[in-house]
Amino acid sequence: MVKSDIRDGKRLSGAAARGDLTEVKRLLDQERVNVHTVNEFGKTALQVVMLGSSLVVEELLKHGARPDVQDQWGFALAHDVARCGFLDTLRVLTEHGANVNLPDAGGSLPIHLAAGEGHLDVVQHLAPISNVQHRNLKGQTPVEVARAADRTGVAMWLKCQLGTQSLH
Repeated sequence: MVKSDIRDGKRLSGAAARGDLTEVKRLLDQERVNVHTVNEFGKTALQVVMLGSSLVVEELLKHGARPDVQDQWGFALAHDVARCGFLDTLRVLTEHGANVNLPDAGGSLPIHLAAGEGHLDVVQHLAPISNVQHRNLKGQTPVEVARAADRTGVAMWLKCQLGTQSLH
């Protein structure tokens, strides 16, 4: 029997937020806590996971966690890890089918957020699988977001890619 109550959600979310892979595995495999169980704030473990804990993210996804669950601001985990520059975690998400063309409440895709923060490696990973022509609610493409944030290297790379190949 799979367990699913707030206390279990709190324990699983706490372990995920700490990046405690051993405890996450124990809760999922031995105690059979449902990966979709929410904590007292209505968040799943995947929504509160330590962003740099790619192994914890992978474990949660292997147990059926949905990578595209959005919070009240429209942020899915892909938005958070792209904004913070956690490429390894983003790779795990995209390998498990995360939708990187899902806009947040401001209309931004994960690539907009990575571009605005200057995370070139993340932008390079996202560009081939993202709609780089998508405009957020401010009317900006990822190139324009990078320019507005003085992320010249990212803006130049995107512009070069747009000029030489179709990315979407």
